[in-house]
Amino acid sequence: MKVVKLQDILGTEHDVDGGNWVSRRLINKDVGMGYSVNDTIIKAGTETHIWYKNHLETVYCIEGEGEVVTLSDNKVWPITKDTLYALDKNDEHLLRAKTDMRMVCVFNPPLTGNEVHDENGVYPVDED
Repeated sequence: MKVVKLQDILGTEHDVDGGNWVSRRLINKDVGMGYSVNDTIIKAGTETHIWYKNHLETVYCIEGEGEVVTLSDNKVWPITKDTLYALDKNDEHLLRAKTDMRMVCVFNPPLTGNEVHDENGVYPVDED
């Protein structure tokens, strides 16, 4: 059994500031669950280019308002509180936050806990 409190992650190496976002990495690869879980704040007024070529991601918005634009078809997906979206095709997208958005993000394969997006919006895959 593993119990993680957000307060224990804040200020550690698993409290990652990506500029437009701050992601608190709650469950990481080293736990051995086969996925990772993040509590992420997307900052109001930002637009972030993301392309998880190496990961599938499911995101549940628990606070705020914004939108996702899938770049393959330029479709705009409004995201509000209590909305879940799944990037099930490694979708390249833009994430736009109208207000601060608090998101619960699940990744497969799991993150190690300190990743940031590269110049293409990609997280590297951990080869181990």
